[in-house]
Amino acid sequence: MNHKTIIIGILTALLFMACSEDFLEYEPEGVLSSENVATAENADALVVAAYAGIANEEMVGPLTHQWAYGSVRSDDAYKGGGGRSDVDVVDAYEQYNLTRPDYAPDWMTPRTWTSYYQAISRANFALRVINDIPEAEFAEKTVRQAELRFLRAHSHFMLKLLFKSIPYITEDLTQEDIEATSNDLSNDELWNTIADDFLFAYNNLPQSQGQVGRANRNAAAAYMAKLRLYQAYEQNETHQVTGINTSRLEEVITFADEVTGSLEPDFANNFLDGFDNGPESIWAAQFSINDGTVVGRVSFVTGLNSPHGSPLYGCCGFHLASQNMVNAFKTDALGLPLLDTFNDTDIFTVVDANGETPPDAGLTVDPRIDHTIGIPGRPYKYRTMVSQPGDMIYNFSWARDPGVYGYFGNMKEQQAPDCSCYLKEGPFVGTSKNVDFIRYADVLLFKAEALIQLDRWNEALPLINQIRERAAQSTQRPLEAGATDIYNIGTYAAFPTKEFAMNALMFERRLEFAMEGHRWFDLVRWGIAAETLNAYLAEERTKRDFLANAQFTMGRDEYYPIPQREIDFTGGLYVQNPGY
Repeated sequence: MNHKTIIIGILTALLFMACSEDFLEYEPEGVLSSENVATAENADALVVAAYAGIANEEMVGPLTHQWAYGSVRSDDAYKGGGGRSDVDVVDAYEQYNLTRPDYAPDWMTPRTWTSYYQAISRANFALRVINDIPEAEFAEKTVRQAELRFLRAHSHFMLKLLFKSIPYITEDLTQEDIEATSNDLSNDELWNTIADDFLFAYNNLPQSQGQVGRANRNAAAAYMAKLRLYQAYEQNETHQVTGINTSRLEEVITFADEVTGSLEPDFANNFLDGFDNGPESIWAAQFSINDGTVVGRVSFVTGLNSPHGSPLYGCCGFHLASQNMVNAFKTDALGLPLLDTFNDTDIFTVVDANGETPPDAGLTVDPRIDHTIGIPGRPYKYRTMVSQPGDMIYNFSWARDPGVYGYFGNMKEQQAPDCSCYLKEGPFVGTSKNVDFIRYADVLLFKAEALIQLDRWNEALPLINQIRERAAQSTQRPLEAGATDIYNIGTYAAFPTKEFAMNALMFERRLEFAMEGHRWFDLVRWGIAAETLNAYLAEERTKRDFLANAQFTMGRDEYYPIPQREIDFTGGLYVQNPGY
């Protein structure tokens, strides 16, 4: 999206917050209302302000990258940082103990709740304005309405993944209506309400837009495939999957087939500067740098997560790969994942005098491990040199608190520190790299999952193999850094049963999207969060003492509690999720 347009949008949005003590009798200068901005000249600025809203986040109130909510809360990663008390609210998420009487109230998810509803408010404000502009005066009216409804649906979708039961707020509601709107829609009703907005976008957006970053029909089709897949897994009031709706699965396939795109030839491209809005990026939050603002429109959502001990990075060593996650990348003699036995033994466990972890004898791994996880002794971000040889070899000393959280790092969300996209603001790191919400790899696996659940697993085989073939070809950058001696990845010859195919699909999603923040939501959708995570904790606590008392409670921990302040504000209108 044009950087100057973004700036105009942000400045416009700031005007929304102007206020006056005499606001009941006096409209201060600079305050925007639907009456004084209802012109075609202002309409596009309002739309851009709505786009900015979906990424107006903090390091401790994520909207885009779901590292705290979707990765640390799963079996992919540990919180990290300087011990359990450092940003202790994420420790509470990791321990599943938000109901502990001695625990201070959760302050992170309420920020996320508020920020998403602020984004929804921006979309609704713009819709109210644009709805009143005659089409003869605004040729792009329907397209812009469709973009705004797409953005509104996106925010509601993310809220639903986190909280399940949420109020759906539209532009036709008055303030009194909003205050009277409960979160009591049934699970299916809420999915359909969100879908109505995405379908409007699907039916009214062009297949592509002149400005990158704007929602288009392609993104709407991908989101509809994702939504119908989640909706297909029917949940009861205590979040347990009670059935799978085959008609919804058929819709997944229909919408997935509408999506145009392709996989990046190299897996690494998805996580490197210079490849934003490429063929695999279906829908992404847009960021920029050196755009005339003080610090640029950079993303700080993962600003706590850079390697702490490296002089080339900053603070603070959060979001560290679990031993379970590392083990998942092991492969057998055919280059296939060890679906059921991957966690029987640990890999990269011996740290030598150089702060490196030589691979175990005979070990072979999926090459995506070196695109995903910082491992002592292996190249970091495909670099062996920045200013001096060896600077970018990941070292044990980069771990901030290895006695608690081990020494494995994260890599996908990081950039090389000499990247023009990279910004340090104090100790914190931001980059202008986009954050992808949906990649084309997602769409392929959405379709594969629907096919398997419809007993058409043979049709899913080439889709999963397509993902694996790309992974096998993604070795050039690690090869240049001398790290490919243990790679071995192959494709599946056949899926003998539906159970095997589904297991392979689940495992492939984990490897492909490892530490991108999807894992938690996958487990909840499949209805296997309790069994998977309690099995993970039973083993992982033998290696990491801080997990000694962690326990997932079925029927409660699948979703976060509705923020209590929202329940109080509505006088008890909002219904709390079970168990809280």
